[in-house]
Amino acid sequence: MATTLIPAKVVLLAVHLAAHADLNCLATLTASHDTILHQELLLRILLTHLPETTRPSSYVGFLQQLRHNGLSPEADNEIDLSPVDSLTDEQATKGVAKLHLLRLSYPGASSDVQHDPITLFLLARAYRVDEEAGLMSQLPALLLPFLDHSPAIRNWMLGTLLPLLRRNFEYYPHHITPYTLSEFEKLPEGAAVEYLLSQTGTHDDQLDLVGRDFRGMLAPWLHGSARWAQKAEGDADAGSVATSTSTSCTGWEQALQWLLLQASQSWRVAVAVIEQWDGPHDVEPFVEAMPSHEQSRQRYLADSYVRAAVASAYLIPEATLPALEGAYRIVDRVMRILDQDTALSFQETISQLPDLTLPPDSANLGSRIASFMRNDLLEDANPLTAPNSAAVRLLTALTVSAFFSTRLGVPLTIRQAGELAFLRDEREQKSEVAKLIRIFSAHGANLDDTAWRNTRREVIWLHNWGAGDDNQNNGEVRGIFGAVSKHYIEIEFLKSILANSRYALAKSLYEDGPEELLPPATVQEVVYNAALNAFDNASNPNRNRGGLKKCDEIIKSLPKIMSGAPHMATRVESLLRATHALSDYRLVLKQGEPFNPVVLRVHSDPILIIQKVLEQNPKGYTRLQEFLETGINMVRAGLLTHSKPSSGPPAAADQNHGIAIVEKRIVAMCIESALREDDFETAYSYVVSRLDSTGIDKSDEWSWSAALKAGQYLRTEKSLQPTHLGTASGNLDIRHLEQRIECLATALRVAPPSQLQEILKTFRRCEEQLDSAIQEEAAKEAAWDIAGDVEVFPGAFNTPEPLKAYPPRNLTASAAARQGDEAPMSLFDLSRATARAAQRNLTALSSLQVMGQEKSPSQKIDVSAQNQDQQRVRKRDQFRDAATETLVSGVGWLIGANVNRGRADAD
Repeated sequence: MATTLIPAKVVLLAVHLAAHADLNCLATLTASHDTILHQELLLRILLTHLPETTRPSSYVGFLQQLRHNGLSPEADNEIDLSPVDSLTDEQATKGVAKLHLLRLSYPGASSDVQHDPITLFLLARAYRVDEEAGLMSQLPALLLPFLDHSPAIRNWMLGTLLPLLRRNFEYYPHHITPYTLSEFEKLPEGAAVEYLLSQTGTHDDQLDLVGRDFRGMLAPWLHGSARWAQKAEGDADAGSVATSTSTSCTGWEQALQWLLLQASQSWRVAVAVIEQWDGPHDVEPFVEAMPSHEQSRQRYLADSYVRAAVASAYLIPEATLPALEGAYRIVDRVMRILDQDTALSFQETISQLPDLTLPPDSANLGSRIASFMRNDLLEDANPLTAPNSAAVRLLTALTVSAFFSTRLGVPLTIRQAGELAFLRDEREQKSEVAKLIRIFSAHGANLDDTAWRNTRREVIWLHNWGAGDDNQNNGEVRGIFGAVSKHYIEIEFLKSILANSRYALAKSLYEDGPEELLPPATVQEVVYNAALNAFDNASNPNRNRGGLKKCDEIIKSLPKIMSGAPHMATRVESLLRATHALSDYRLVLKQGEPFNPVVLRVHSDPILIIQKVLEQNPKGYTRLQEFLETGINMVRAGLLTHSKPSSGPPAAADQNHGIAIVEKRIVAMCIESALREDDFETAYSYVVSRLDSTGIDKSDEWSWSAALKAGQYLRTEKSLQPTHLGTASGNLDIRHLEQRIECLATALRVAPPSQLQEILKTFRRCEEQLDSAIQEEAAKEAAWDIAGDVEVFPGAFNTPEPLKAYPPRNLTASAAARQGDEAPMSLFDLSRATARAAQRNLTALSSLQVMGQEKSPSQKIDVSAQNQDQQRVRKRDQFRDAATETLVSGVGWLIGANVNRGRADAD
């Protein structure tokens, strides 16, 4: 049979048998015509005409025999020659010429593969089966028996077929993208990685499968020879010849970028990848013996994977406790990859607070290292992501720091923690410390002292990363709060403790503790300011409630230390007393807003608050002594403008001067308040009892004004009547004028020279009114005497007794002038004598000269009365002279009069 067929018919018959997948007969035909159907021709016929839907199991045996050149015909196998029997030799030759058999080729095949028809056929057959029949899932059955035939088949199957096969048919069969093997190979590296991992980690319930995807798809894909390139290294700019080569894999770098992107968007995926996948050498096997990368590639892949893992931790954007715990799991995994000991779990680390400080040579990078956290995380020059223990130790310290800060209420990412640590901005770190302690304080009211102690330990650890001292030599990075002094942290924490009324804890730490955490002077300052802060936040002026009670408790919380600063306790106590005194009164400074204690401290002139109290509380002026005590406490509390708002001990002279000024102001306020409420009697009593003895003070602008207003007061129907007259005149008008003159006399003694003219004008008008009233009273008394003659009474005798001097009904000023030695002297006589003294001694005052030249008739009568008995020196004259000298000495010095002149004349 074989000898009767010409070569053309043999070829056509082989094509027919291949097209019908009759491989048994084809094997028999090939065995009998092996010189015609040589290996390459037969493989081209199979590649071109064997149906792609043919199951590989039906022709793999044929290919294996063909590979070993061992095709043998079967004895009982009859070949049907009918397909070519009817053809002439010429027709057969023409038919062969029209076959157009496919060539055995593979893009990018190496030279050894180009001479291996079996390898070329298998690869080409795989492409055709996938493209023409879409039966990619059948290709492993075709290629696995030939893995040991050629490395090209092994590498192609591992780097191309297997990743795509698992992606489309094994892992995600419901999310197939119609990429053929040829199209997939032509994808750019980044697109290929994106396609392979497009479904990885897209659902939370699939996070436990991300390691499988990297192990089963990405790791095999990296074995493709097309992924790798060799690049020369050398100083090209200097014209030197490259002396070495470095390995790079664009696809692997794209995969690492994908990992970093996941870390910045979905950190759980990145953490899952690093936890579940050990790196590119961790490959899901599909045969017992898997190929491995050469040593240089393995080192490159391992180091870059560690860099990417560390970089992923820095890129986690969430400042949450789960995210930071996930970052620590990355740290733990990286340490295992680097074969480092991981003695402490995360919980052990945050509870034991180990020493995580860095060696000086690794931490002394300054602010330059902060830029590495934002740029070039995968570059070899980046020390933050270097595959060594120092980088991992730093990441551990930053992760724990961010965790503590976030747990205490100030969320920080690892990158933010690193910026705090390396930029070393003292102002920013102080702000973060204060904010952290303040937020914890707001949420720590219900925590016990143990929690507060632990928090203090954690904040101190954030300062030094467990170094155990406050040494910051050579700019070493020791904690995210390393630029802040430990004393500052202790101060802020003590403030927080006091603000939360943890007095026992404060005492045990800062007064009775085994070591001195803060100098006593600093503690005193903190306690003092904390007490004032509690005062400022109070809403009730009662010292037994709310903020004022807390203020009192704070200033007494550390008695042993505060005993060294008694002036601070005195200030606070005086402040509390002054504020508490105001709680008994109605006081509204702004409409609709009740009085808050802080107003007392921020008011530019707190004495004016007492004036508001007098305005809003009727009869408040009667409690003068209470207001004086309140004002004195204000001075001792350092509230007045002339008292410096300092915590240092006040100067005694300044304080005494301030108290004197305050007393004068408050007395003046009460006098004016009494006058507003038409209580002239009380105002008068304050003038004569509180102002009369006051020495002249150029800074006193209140006493003379209050005395002048009292002297200008005119009685009305609303004026309160005196409760008793004593020895004063029974005529209320005369009594009132006498009191007014006395008030004006006081004003003259304490007023500045610029005000004397106004006061003297009022004084003269008042004196004239008094003179007129006295004359009117004298006339009424004379009429009374006449009307009271005994002869007009019934039963009286015709011869009256000799006239006797009976005292008038009331003891008036004019009557007193006519009485004996013991008769008291009226204020009117005192004023006349004062005027005469002023005429002699105060010649510079024109108004007094006019008063001396134009005497009233009553004054002339008194002068003549004095001339009649010049030998007798009565007590009333002694009193007049003493009072006159007092007034002259009190007023004369203001206008430059010689005070001693009158006394010399008397001598």
